[in-house]
Amino acid sequence: MNSQDEALLLEITRATSIVKREPIQELWSGYGLIERLFLSGGTHESVVVKDVQPPSKRTHPRGWSSNLSHERKLTSYHVEMSWYERWSARCTDRCRVPHCLASHHEDDNFFMILEDLNAVGFPLRKKSVGMEDIKACLRWLATFHATYLHQTPEGLWPQGGYWHLATRPDELKVLNDKRLQAGAAAIDHVLRSGHFQSFVHGDAKLANFCFGPDGDVAAVDFQYVGGGCGMVDVAYFLGSCLDERECERLETPLLEIYFNALRTCLDGIDTTPLETEWRQLYPYAWADFHRFLKGWSPGHWKINSYSERICKQVLDELEIP
Repeated sequence: MNSQDEALLLEITRATSIVKREPIQELWSGYGLIERLFLSGGTHESVVVKDVQPPSKRTHPRGWSSNLSHERKLTSYHVEMSWYERWSARCTDRCRVPHCLASHHEDDNFFMILEDLNAVGFPLRKKSVGMEDIKACLRWLATFHATYLHQTPEGLWPQGGYWHLATRPDELKVLNDKRLQAGAAAIDHVLRSGHFQSFVHGDAKLANFCFGPDGDVAAVDFQYVGGGCGMVDVAYFLGSCLDERECERLETPLLEIYFNALRTCLDGIDTTPLETEWRQLYPYAWADFHRFLKGWSPGHWKINSYSERICKQVLDELEIP
């Protein structure tokens, strides 16, 4: 954080000084830092700062450091700033997100001052979750999708999700599963052609949910928010916190929890057509992420027999030889 950004932070929060810095995490591929700052005086005891400063020499943990990858990351930070400036205020306490106090960018550097969710009742981060936590996250997603149903994602990704096909040609090119490679465009087309489009979080993994002691949840990291079918988030979220046996065994009851929450959010609206379409698209959303994962990291732990079975089902439906 440079002196100009520090001055902005003190001005926005009316604090007299920064008394402590607590690193939260480095941004992917060394593009900057997220840290919690504890303040003296002013309106906030603490804030979270996202400070994006791309490295001069680009690297990637799995070797994906092309110009396309770099441009995708820069676009994602533009999108996140736009999300907070133009869209995030529509989220209620039922799909809680941090408030953005201020943001700016200069060239390829981005700076965001965010509400510290720890300080407002969401201090817990979980690496594993029970059923009640999963239900709470599914209700958050349902509320989010209901909030932005049929909205045009201006300033966001036209198609949300960090793995969608248009942004991942390199991973598709090296995909060894030739049948899945042949069917990738058709899977993507089906997902994009649905009548019921909303916004998707785009990276709704367990690590991006913050939990409160009473079971409430909030979500962070909106770099890949954009248009899409809600099943994109649901499939990705469930894959982030369940093993393959749980994914198969709990698929029906967990989808019912999600759609019950969606019906509640859209009370007074006949949700039958939406639900019918999205249930049909659930395996397509799963197969779409599976396509990305098999090209990006062929040995990844999420590549399993359940995902392979779902993918085969989708490719059979599409009559991909």
